[in-house]
Amino acid sequence: MAYKFSIVLISFLLIQSAISIDPLFHFCFNSQNFTKNSVYDKNLRKLLKNLSYKTPPTGFGIGSTGQHHDNRPYGLSLCRGDVSRKDCKTCVLDASREIHERCPNNKGAIIWYDSCFLKYNDVDFFGKIDNQNRFYMLNVNNVTMVEPREFNQRAKALLTNLSKKACKSSKMFANGESQMEESKKIYGMVQCSRDVSDVNCKKCLDDAISELPSCCDSKQGGRVVGGSCNIRYEIYPFLNLY
Repeated sequence: MAYKFSIVLISFLLIQSAISIDPLFHFCFNSQNFTKNSVYDKNLRKLLKNLSYKTPPTGFGIGSTGQHHDNRPYGLSLCRGDVSRKDCKTCVLDASREIHERCPNNKGAIIWYDSCFLKYNDVDFFGKIDNQNRFYMLNVNNVTMVEPREFNQRAKALLTNLSKKACKSSKMFANGESQMEESKKIYGMVQCSRDVSDVNCKKCLDDAISELPSCCDSKQGGRVVGGSCNIRYEIYPFLNLY
């Protein structure tokens, strides 16, 4: 159900993210609820506060709070590899506030922004590939600079090459570009959450790349965004590194 619902929102989300700093998407994925001011609620608030301090220095934060298993939330937050420490902190703080508004009583939730994502659950998910929470975004315009098949192949080759670099990088992040006709280029980025191993990072990215034909075939830009990794390509620079 999550996949179908997210695909319907692709075009809207692309427009929304271009004109605001609103979240790209979110899931309240745990059917278990907690009550306000309960032990779980207090532990979750403490966890989110801790993540806002832990994440900015390196771009990644992870942890859990609570003495007893039944009331212990596990969470992590990750900022995009090119985001500054200041913008990273702002994004994680925004994510913490917004997820409480959108999933006020759910024991598990995830929220994505352009610059970061944040996730928590009452089950220890660290190190495991998240195959459930995923959505797609695309540029609604079709490719015109070259034949669509050639463009698709080049975009896939770029992202595949970047995935090999990312899984060996300490940040599990890689970006690059591929020259097209004349001055045209394809820009790409891949990133994994740093709780997963290099093997699982590569697997997550490869799986995401394999989904491009079904979500973004012949489109000028596309993204597969998940709870453990994400990929993106565009025909324009979209990172702060360029």
